[in-house]
Amino acid sequence: MPGPMNGIRVVELAAWVAGPSAGGILADWGADVIKIEPPAGDPLRAIYTELGPDVDYNPFFDPDNRGKRSVVLNLRDSKESERALEIIATADVFLTNMRGAALRRLGLDHETLRARDPRLIYAFITGYGLSGPTAGAGAFDLGACWARGAIADLLAVPGQDIPLQRSGMGDHFAGVTAAGMISAALFDRERSGEGQLVSTSLARVAGYQVSSDLNTKLLLDLDPAHPVRTAPANPLANNYAAADGKRFWLLGIESDRHWPTLIRIVERPELESDPRFSSIMARYENAGELVALLDTEFAKRPRSEWAERFDNEDNFFWSPVNDVADLLADPQTQASGMLVDTEDGSVSRPMVASPVDFSRTPVVVRTRAPRLGEHTDELLQELADRSATTGAAVR
Repeated sequence: MPGPMNGIRVVELAAWVAGPSAGGILADWGADVIKIEPPAGDPLRAIYTELGPDVDYNPFFDPDNRGKRSVVLNLRDSKESERALEIIATADVFLTNMRGAALRRLGLDHETLRARDPRLIYAFITGYGLSGPTAGAGAFDLGACWARGAIADLLAVPGQDIPLQRSGMGDHFAGVTAAGMISAALFDRERSGEGQLVSTSLARVAGYQVSSDLNTKLLLDLDPAHPVRTAPANPLANNYAAADGKRFWLLGIESDRHWPTLIRIVERPELESDPRFSSIMARYENAGELVALLDTEFAKRPRSEWAERFDNEDNFFWSPVNDVADLLADPQTQASGMLVDTEDGSVSRPMVASPVDFSRTPVVVRTRAPRLGEHTDELLQELADRSATTGAAVR
């Protein structure tokens, strides 16, 4: 069976990560995604070229652009701009993360395109939203999501440097959000016959990611805590190092439920009557002492031995702290469908899959990311054939 978006055409005018990742998910789901690029290409294509001419695959660009068709058009040229409008006229969805002012200059703003086609879904990813003093500002997730969205501050340890963000974290959250909003808009169009503007922003997804902290301030007027490993709110939901230096995370979120089991695992039965640790509040008030005690106990055995002890207990939850190599080697990674093979001629290359599976209409990753302008002639010929065909279907 084809993917659930089979028969849907998406025209993507987007660069970097947030917009293209949304288009990449829809392409995985079976949509025909046409990526309009300027003559210089999506600037993300240039990232990673410092590794040298022998690197054929870009781990930043390729996974978010596989399965698409690339068309090069200079939208500042009136003839090529008209060709872009002809392509968009064949689309169900127009997906963009360009700045609003640029879209208006090009005649590709929501009002203009919806006037041409009321059934069009106009999907807009911005930095800060559609209104407000910085609505028109350009943005990267490092600023709009990570820094301005308070995530960096919330993850910072007081007195230490703010941690650096991994590439595209906020962008990919926005991409998943956009794929969902587009799907909902298409579902509504099936019932109403009308398209609509749907939007999300890096700022909004940041707020949603840390909504517990924001709601704590909104509802209780309490500033979120900045816990550190040596003094956490709950020492049973904390990470520790084994004798071999390998770390693991205890997931005793229900502290009272898991405390007796942990005492048994570390072979310290006398702790059950220790008033310092006799309740959730006592363990919170004496967290530093308990973490130091557990550090000593966990340093007595390698992680493999602790893993065996943890796994022998019913309903005791924990997780190894993996590095990238550990994660890729984890048998559950392959079994869960996290990786997918992308075909490029006779070569098959593994990549990270988009994070949704469908039982009746399974996702099939079709092709590698397109070369810049690889499908320009093909798309222009499709337009010519369409205009030459009497009674060509209009979406």
